[in-house]
Amino acid sequence: MTFSLTARCPDTGMFGMVISSSSPAVAARCVHLRAKVGAVASQNITDPALGQIGLDLLARGLSATEVRDALVASTPFIAYRQLVVVDSQGRSTSYSGANTLGIHATHGGDGAIAAGNMLANAEVPAAMVSAYQGSAGEPFVERLLAALRAGLAQGGEAGPVHSAGLHVVRDVSWPIVDLRVDWSDGPIEELGKLWEVYQPQVDAYIDRARNPSVAPGFGVAGDDRA
Repeated sequence: MTFSLTARCPDTGMFGMVISSSSPAVAARCVHLRAKVGAVASQNITDPALGQIGLDLLARGLSATEVRDALVASTPFIAYRQLVVVDSQGRSTSYSGANTLGIHATHGGDGAIAAGNMLANAEVPAAMVSAYQGSAGEPFVERLLAALRAGLAQGGEAGPVHSAGLHVVRDVSWPIVDLRVDWSDGPIEELGKLWEVYQPQVDAYIDRARNPSVAPGFGVAGDDRA
């Protein structure tokens, strides 16, 4: 019920994930990133704990493949899960259990990997990775969104999607971008509009957290800072 792309930016070390599904609030369950550590997508019949455990294993220094193998070996009902793991070196891997739903596929590229289940066709992940790689040189988030749009254009899910998410971590302990459309008839389009609004303020929000005394004002009524 989901298609996603997870990547590590080779220029900045940021990790990012874009995701969409026919289910509501897909990003709340499936997206797991940690700055300077890695990324784990837990999909299909989702167990969010796998994302948390996977990040802890990556933080201990395990590679993407070692984390995948550890999760597969130790997890009850693993046949129902679809996993993606990207480590701090940009190495990626995936797992799709025997009970993964519908047409499902994964496709890896340089520092990026896409996966999906209940897909309209098995070429959706490859189209996402191709769009990501084809937009090299563009800002990281724009590349992620290009991949998500390409997945939809290739057919996306077998049915209509209703939720989408964009998540990026960089050099602070919290996500610098965590945007979600939890229920909509056009969630991917709406996600792009959210990014247009949020993008100019990303660094300002980081500055406000680090040192609010020198951070720019909010530009809203009641805030008289320059």
